[in-house]
Amino acid sequence: MTSLEISCYSGLNGKEYVGHPHNTMVKEDHMKIKKGFTLIELIVVIAIIGVLAAILVPSMLGYVRKSKISSANTTATSIQKAINTVLQEIDDQYEVGAEIQYFERTGTSSTDYVITEPSIDSVVSDKVLWEKIVKFLDKGKSSKLRFKAICEDGSCGYVGVSINSVYTGTYPTGVVTVENYKEYVNKYEAACDDAMTKYPT
Repeated sequence: MTSLEISCYSGLNGKEYVGHPHNTMVKEDHMKIKKGFTLIELIVVIAIIGVLAAILVPSMLGYVRKSKISSANTTATSIQKAINTVLQEIDDQYEVGAEIQYFERTGTSSTDYVITEPSIDSVVSDKVLWEKIVKFLDKGKSSKLRFKAICEDGSCGYVGVSINSVYTGTYPTGVVTVENYKEYVNKYEAACDDAMTKYPT
């Protein structure tokens, strides 16, 4: 056999070899053909994924909305507790806590403080009131809040709050739900009024 001749033969182990018996390489490694997925198999897999997505995606979206509404309700509860603490504080210092009928924050800029009805700005400024309330809230989220809180006899009983441009929550809870949350988008005042209507004292 010359250097240019190439032979193919079977070894004792049953494998096919290419080349000289003393300088060989296994032929089977070069003869293997990789088999891919057939078109039907791919179609079946895609169909299964589509069915699973149709079932799971709505459930996941519902869970996310419920979580956001719960977070908004928790924020409303925190505001209610904060305002009650502040009302007690300013009533002890200035005897004006019982006069306040509601608190409201209408904007989200750094200069949007909280206003009261009737105004007590001559005794405690709107800025100072807001700073007192913020101490009891999540500092990272408080700047984005818009809310209305209804008070009576020195106690805050109802709160409606928008935590962003979509989700609104209330204290007491139960006003905004997954089914009706779109009706309260950017309508924290209406949510607060509906809470008072739903849970009269």
